[in-house]
Amino acid sequence: MTNSLSENFLWGGAVAAHQLEGAWQADGKGVSVSDVMTVGGPDAERKITQGVQPDEYYPNHEGIDFYHHYKEDIAMFKDLGLNSFRTSIAWTRIFPTGEELEPNEAGLQFYDDLFDELIANGIEPVITLSHFEMPYHLVTKYGGFRDRRVIDLFVKYAEVCFNRYKNKVHYWMTFNEINNQARFDNDFVVFTNSGLDFKPGENREEIMYQASHNELVASARATRIGHAINPDFEIGCMIAMGPIYPETMNPDDVLLAQKAMERNYFYADVHVNGEYPESLLKYWDRKGFNIERTEDDLRDLKQGTVDYIGFSYYMSAAVHKDETLSFDDSNLMNSSVDNTYVPKSDWGWQIDPRGLRYALNWFTDKYHIPLFIVENGLGAYDKVEADGSIHDDYRINYLRDHIEQMKLAVTEDGVDLIGYTPWGLIDLVSAGTGEMDKRYGVIYVDKNNAGEGTLTRSKKDSFDWFKHVIETNGEEL
Repeated sequence: MTNSLSENFLWGGAVAAHQLEGAWQADGKGVSVSDVMTVGGPDAERKITQGVQPDEYYPNHEGIDFYHHYKEDIAMFKDLGLNSFRTSIAWTRIFPTGEELEPNEAGLQFYDDLFDELIANGIEPVITLSHFEMPYHLVTKYGGFRDRRVIDLFVKYAEVCFNRYKNKVHYWMTFNEINNQARFDNDFVVFTNSGLDFKPGENREEIMYQASHNELVASARATRIGHAINPDFEIGCMIAMGPIYPETMNPDDVLLAQKAMERNYFYADVHVNGEYPESLLKYWDRKGFNIERTEDDLRDLKQGTVDYIGFSYYMSAAVHKDETLSFDDSNLMNSSVDNTYVPKSDWGWQIDPRGLRYALNWFTDKYHIPLFIVENGLGAYDKVEADGSIHDDYRINYLRDHIEQMKLAVTEDGVDLIGYTPWGLIDLVSAGTGEMDKRYGVIYVDKNNAGEGTLTRSKKDSFDWFKHVIETNGEEL
C-alpha cells in the first residue's frame, strides 16, 4: 500500500486535564465537578459527593501529577514521535468558581508554559475547552447548564482562552462527548457533561434537553467569537461515536437502530448544520417538552457552526426491539444487546475495528466536513514483569486493527481525516470508574487504584510499536 495518509497527518495522543494534571488546589484552582467524584471499579460507578468529603478518596485530586511532571512527559512524547497532543484546559484554573470578574493569571500561565513546551518539542496542542469539567460552584448555585446564565459564563471563559492562546493553539473543541448525556438515566454522565443533579420528581429527559440546548448555544457563540479572534482557528465539536446496529434484519430492529442513532447524534446536526433535525423537534412535540429556544439562540446556532467533527470511538452497540418497547421510549439504548460477532474488553466494551470505518463513512456521508479521531483505545490490565517490561500485545493488536480500518476509510472511501490521537497515551485516571488499573497508555505510570505508587513513568511494548507506526506515517503496522 502506498503512503495513504497526508504528510501533515496529525499523530498524537489524547488526555483530559482532570484525569492527569492533579494539583487540584494549586495556584488558585477551584473545585470542579471532577473533584467530587470518588474512585469506582469495573462493576461500580463512581460516587458523586456533596462537596469534597474528608473520608473519601478522589483520584483526580492527584491524577498522575502531570502539573509538575509535564516536561518529562513531553520529552517522552517527543521520543515517541508525536506531532500533536490533545488535552484540555481546566475551566477552574482560569475561573475558579466560574463567576470571577477577572481570570486567574497563575492558571493562564500554566497553560502558556505547557503549550510553549509542546511547541518547542514540535508537538501541536489540540485543545478542548470543557472535557467533563466545569466549576462545581456553578452546579451548586445554578444547577449546571440547566440555567441559561451558565451560557455567558462559559462564553466568557472561552473568549479568554481564545485571546490568550490565539498564537499557540490552532485546533480547538468546545464540549467533550457532548452527546453522552443523551443517556440521561445515568447520573454520572449528566453530571460530568452538564453539571446536572436531578431532584425527585423532575422530568430528567426534558431537563437534559434544555441543558443540551444551552450547551449547544454556548458552543456556537464561543465558536463565532473564536473565529473573529483568529480566522485561522479550526474549531470543532466532539462527539462520542458508537455506531448502533440492528441485532437482526427484522425491520423493527433496523428502524430502532435508526431512531437510536437520531437520538444520540442530533448534537452533530446542530453543530454542523446550525439547526435541529425535524425528527427531534417532532419528538419534543409528542413528549410535550417545552425547551426554551430564543430567536437569538437560533441565530447563534446558525452563525457558530464548526469546522470539523472530532469524535471518540471505542466500541459499537446493537439493539433489539421487543413488544414492550416503543420507538418513542425515552432511552432507546435500554434495548441494547450483545453483538455476538465481536469480542469484549475486560470492562465489557465490544471491540469492533470495522465499526470505526463505518463511523467515518457515516459522518462523511451525513455532514461532508473534515473528521478527526480524537479518542480511540483499549482499557486493560497491564502486568509489570520482574525486569520492568510490560508486554501489551493486546493493546498493539487493538490499535493496529483500528488504524487499518482508519486507513481504508481514507484510501478506499475518500474520508477527509485530519488526524488520530488515541486515548490515554500515558496511563491516567479513568473517567468512568476513577481507576488507575484500567490502563490505556503506551506509557506506564506507577500508581494503582488506591493511589499508591511512585508515579514513575516507563515504556510499554506498545510505545516502540506506535513510534514505528508514526515514523512510517502508518505504512508499517
